[in-house]
Amino acid sequence: MQDIGPIHRTEYELNNDRSVPVFIAEAPGRIHFLGEHGEEGAGLCLSAGINRSVSVALSPRKDNSLRFFASDLGERKRTTLINLKYKREDRWANYIKLAIHIFAELGCPVKGFNFTLTGDIPQQAGLASSTAIEVAAALALRGFFKASLPDRDLVPALTRGEAEFLGREVNSVDYLAVLNAKKDHFLLVDEVSREVVKIKSPFGRYRMLLMDSRVPRAGVEEELKQRRGDTRRGLELLIKKRQGTSFRDFEAGDLLESMGDLREEIRRRSLHVVEENRRVREAKTALENGELAEFSRLIYHSHESLRDLYEVSCPEIDWLVKRAQETEGVVASRMTGAGFGGCTYTILRENVLEEYRKRLEDYERIFGFRPLVYDFRLAPGARLTVRG
Repeated sequence: MQDIGPIHRTEYELNNDRSVPVFIAEAPGRIHFLGEHGEEGAGLCLSAGINRSVSVALSPRKDNSLRFFASDLGERKRTTLINLKYKREDRWANYIKLAIHIFAELGCPVKGFNFTLTGDIPQQAGLASSTAIEVAAALALRGFFKASLPDRDLVPALTRGEAEFLGREVNSVDYLAVLNAKKDHFLLVDEVSREVVKIKSPFGRYRMLLMDSRVPRAGVEEELKQRRGDTRRGLELLIKKRQGTSFRDFEAGDLLESMGDLREEIRRRSLHVVEENRRVREAKTALENGELAEFSRLIYHSHESLRDLYEVSCPEIDWLVKRAQETEGVVASRMTGAGFGGCTYTILRENVLEEYRKRLEDYERIFGFRPLVYDFRLAPGARLTVRG
């Protein structure tokens, strides 16, 4: 990734004026290994930061203009404080504007700013690139204002900002993961308590690959909305039968007992959430104990559940996972992200990498899409990197 400091100073003609401070923050993308299709407001995920990130640089202006430059795209946007609002055509700049909105709402003396954005997180791959932009912009602004806003308060501020500024409801899991990621560590992220438990990775000598299936996706949000509605109705019916407030209070047996009261698709969606919560907890134990075979079993069962119960997979993704599973030396492979295409991740031994790649050569011939493969590692969380 390019060094954003010199790019920013050149773009805004600051090279001859070192009295203007430039604040730079970096935030990683994140990957969910388990749990992303869980209960609204009560997510429990096994996640990690990855070594693909975005950087945001800012410097103050003497007027109230807001200037935005995406150096990788060669795109420039601009607005003013009085016109600070979401605009569809502003795309990536909207995430920086959201961060400005948050600090303005907190009463910080927001005036004009120059912003530069650069990054290498693959787009439309379910790696939380927009979350990373929001967090990096927020950390740069927090550094500039010297604001007393610890991460535990920044997370709900960002979540509210999504609703107020972008008009969409999001969970806090992605923010928690991006802010709390640690090099070579998995994260157990609990949306209810906002607790993040860091688990040392036992895969130091293994490779991790992300496979982008390149399957075009349309209507995904409507499909996911329908599934979330099914799980809400399933939880409501379970609570009527026995005491509890979330899917965490129930087991698979409770759903079997309720078969006559639940439509089949509602039962299947709800069963996935109940069982996925269990798998996340058991995966934590497996990682802590170095039980790789048990971890592998949990990952494959999770993919089967996403395919058969929650029904968010597709033939292309299932083919990629099956091919990986058939390769000796592959520990785990599963879909990740919203589904209906998107990506799989695979954890494998270094010495079987070429064999694994050969097994994937038929993918384009069978499905007509050329997949993209990215290496990734478990990386540190968001941070303010430069002041000056």
